[in-house]
Amino acid sequence: MVRIRRAAERGHADHGWLDTYHTFSFADYYDPEQMGFRSLRVINEDRVQPGVGFPSHPHRDMEILSYVLEGELAHRDSMGNGSVIRPGEIQRMSAGTGITHSEFNPSRKSGVHFLQIWILPATPGITPGYEQKAFSAAEKEGVLRLIASPDGRDGSVSIHQDAHLFTTLLEPGSELGHPLQKGRHAWVQVVSGEVLVNGHLLRGSDGAALSGEELVLLTGRQKGEVLLFDLA
Repeated sequence: MVRIRRAAERGHADHGWLDTYHTFSFADYYDPEQMGFRSLRVINEDRVQPGVGFPSHPHRDMEILSYVLEGELAHRDSMGNGSVIRPGEIQRMSAGTGITHSEFNPSRKSGVHFLQIWILPATPGITPGYEQKAFSAAEKEGVLRLIASPDGRDGSVSIHQDAHLFTTLLEPGSELGHPLQKGRHAWVQVVSGEVLVNGHLLRGSDGAALSGEELVLLTGRQKGEVLLFDLA
């Protein structure tokens, strides 16, 4: 079964400094039919104006991934980490027993566009942790590049859940298949371009939940990037 989540159906809030779209219920947007998918709890598409950002705030028991698409995002947290995340880089922050952090657009001229992804951890109360990795465009062209996994294999960031996150850059006419083991599920999030997902056309910022499928088949229609979550 393939269930489509169109970009236009998402929750939306424009705070002036922040323009944000919520694939699943988040903050003031609540839809009991959209509370996440399996362990995937949040996909927010955020655009932050120059020189502003999210002030320091707390989190607990969540695996938080930030994936920058355009611009730069400056990070600070209570573990002493400070970094700038750029396009093609992914940040993993395990909130565990509790952390505080801030995310800020350091540019005075350009906005930052990024995806904020939350995954429920398999076990609560873990020790907080942080990772940041970069993946070049060449690594993602025509292949499903693993960027987050439970064991951190192939240079991916490690997350405390039985979930695997892949990304790919697809050209028109290119095709990739990802087998799903029995009992597993997938979420496909189109970052940009157009792609057929098991025959269903998805465009930029559309998503799809797949259950009871043996294969996730991606066929490029318009050049772009796609994220694929393989979930228990």
